[in-house]
Amino acid sequence: MPDLVYNLLIAGGLTIAFLPVFSDYFFKDKEKAWKITSNILNIFLLFLICLSIIFSVFTPLFVQFIVPGFSLEERAEVVNLTRILFLSPILFGMANIFSGVLQYFNKFLALGMAPILYNLGIIFGIVFLAPKIGILGVGIGVIIGAFFYFLSQFLIAVSCGFSWKRQIDFKDSASKNIFKLAIPRLVSVASQQINLLVITAIASTISSGAIAIFYYANNIQGVIVSLIGISFASATFPLLTKAISEENKEEFLKSFSSAFRQIFFFAIPLSILLFLLKSNIVKIILQSGKFDAEAVKLTVVALGVFAISIFAQAGNHLLVRTFFSLKDGKRPAEIAVFSSILNAFLAFTFVNLLNGQNWFSNFFKNITNLNGTINLSIIGLVLAFSVSAIFQFIILSFFLKEKINKEIIFEILISFKKIILSSFLMMIFVLLALRIQINMIFQTILVSFIAGLVYLIMSYFFHSQELDYFKRLILRYSNK
Repeated sequence: MPDLVYNLLIAGGLTIAFLPVFSDYFFKDKEKAWKITSNILNIFLLFLICLSIIFSVFTPLFVQFIVPGFSLEERAEVVNLTRILFLSPILFGMANIFSGVLQYFNKFLALGMAPILYNLGIIFGIVFLAPKIGILGVGIGVIIGAFFYFLSQFLIAVSCGFSWKRQIDFKDSASKNIFKLAIPRLVSVASQQINLLVITAIASTISSGAIAIFYYANNIQGVIVSLIGISFASATFPLLTKAISEENKEEFLKSFSSAFRQIFFFAIPLSILLFLLKSNIVKIILQSGKFDAEAVKLTVVALGVFAISIFAQAGNHLLVRTFFSLKDGKRPAEIAVFSSILNAFLAFTFVNLLNGQNWFSNFFKNITNLNGTINLSIIGLVLAFSVSAIFQFIILSFFLKEKINKEIIFEILISFKKIILSSFLMMIFVLLALRIQINMIFQTILVSFIAGLVYLIMSYFFHSQELDYFKRLILRYSNK
């Protein structure tokens, strides 16, 4: 539930809506831009405090809906944890307004350090607090991490010129524009978050470990999505908004094309490598813990299904931000809502089809080499998630095509062809390397090294522009 508030109102809505408006005003009137920042911060802080209090009061009702398969004792523990964690959206809300400022000034090192500080807070709670006060110590660690996440970005924003002003003006036109632009994004993220709640609810009724299987597999593949999709989208978003503010269409198209091709350049080979190494990765991470052999096998299959849609998940982050840089939030919101409805429908359908003996479940068991006694229902949720992500990517690309000239589309298609060829050749070498019988960890490292080397050589052979970009980047930094 705290993540729902965060993703819905902060990461999903306000940050993406804030940057285009801030960019417009900063280009014309810097003092006005800082006043807008302070006003938005104060309004949003007041709103988040009230919302967190309301949600905390009604937490028992929400928990009963989210985890219907949990016992009364387990639900009570979830309620206590959730109420503690409702402090985090307040801290993240303030931090993400400043992250928009940091993105505009290209302060990406500070943006990269903030999540590290957040995770160090969680680790502190696990190592030092949990042994003394139990799982609540982890929740307190989350709040400590969230505070340092906020503080690190606030201090950098101050160094960029921000100064807090005690003002709340609900009639400010710029603030109205930000909230107006945030509404479509809020709708689309709300539908996605509701889908995650639906998935969690369904998973809690399948088996005791189904939720863990889904989220562990999702977290593993999410590393690539975050590293490639979110990173490139976040770095490109301020460039797109600046180009639109300065009415520089050529720069806008150049920035979009470069980021889109870079995402594919990394996401496609990494997703293929993840698919081929899925068994090694899951066993290295999970098999030494409390996961039994069946749970490990299901997580492996889930990770493989997730890997199929990594390119779409990564690309969607850039596509959505591109629409918002054009101040068009309605189209991606409509597509996101429809994709979420499709996801929910497919989730119920696939779970039912994979629960029992029929042609669909038998087909999956044959291609995954799972025996007939394993319940594949949880894989239905992963399959629905991947299909809807790919659908969303296709539709977003189709409508964005109207705003992109043919030369850019042709440039992207040429790069895509080279990436596919390089990835295919890399896959052949990976399959050969996997036959080497050595320690699993060493095998994973060796295969990954071979995959990266072959992919870079093939990209060089095909004269991929994306490789040239990184060569220039390395040379530029080596000469400093």
